[in-house]
Amino acid sequence: MGVPPPIAAIDGVRLRPGRPFLGLLRMTVYRSLIAAFWLILFAYWAIAAISAKRTIGSRERRRAMALRLSLVVLVVLALRIPALRQMLRIAQIQLTNFAILNVLGVVLSAIGVGLAIWARVHLARNWGMPMSRKENPELVTTGPYAYVRHPIYAGILLAMLGSAIAASVVWVIPLILFGAYFVYSARREEDLMSSQFPEAYPAYMKRSNMLLPWPGRAKRSPR
Repeated sequence: MGVPPPIAAIDGVRLRPGRPFLGLLRMTVYRSLIAAFWLILFAYWAIAAISAKRTIGSRERRRAMALRLSLVVLVVLALRIPALRQMLRIAQIQLTNFAILNVLGVVLSAIGVGLAIWARVHLARNWGMPMSRKENPELVTTGPYAYVRHPIYAGILLAMLGSAIAASVVWVIPLILFGAYFVYSARREEDLMSSQFPEAYPAYMKRSNMLLPWPGRAKRSPR
């Protein structure tokens, strides 16, 4: 009788013969691409922030920064839970066997980063930290803002989803936490924009969506 081929097992998860090292090699490539996407996003954000309009109201800005810092702390604390780490490790190992999903994750991350940068370009000097008030604000409804009111949030969440699929399932934790934060922040910002543009913004909300461009509703604003 022949000797059956060895079956690799990592943390109790049995992988198909010949696949573990190939899967790990693919994951290395995918993670490098994902890291490059995020690096491009952060670099562009840092450069573009130099020319942004002055923020009014330091109290709200400090509160928003404290909230985002709290989310980062929650992510770190969540990763210290042994049962959660084990679940994430098993899920990660399973992903190495599905090259199509990994490629899909890379594509989603690229689209997400591209969407965020596209939106940032259209905001120009009007960009500000979440829930912040800018000096001499302008209502931007061009580019991706013609379809969704918060394309930067949508792009970042899409990039996080792609990162979870292609790079590391650990991204699922910030995806969930920051997803909830972005929805909360979007609603607060819409209240602020409605007070600054009492006629234009409610009309804009009727012809656009918050995060996802559902077919049949969002329409381009008149030029």
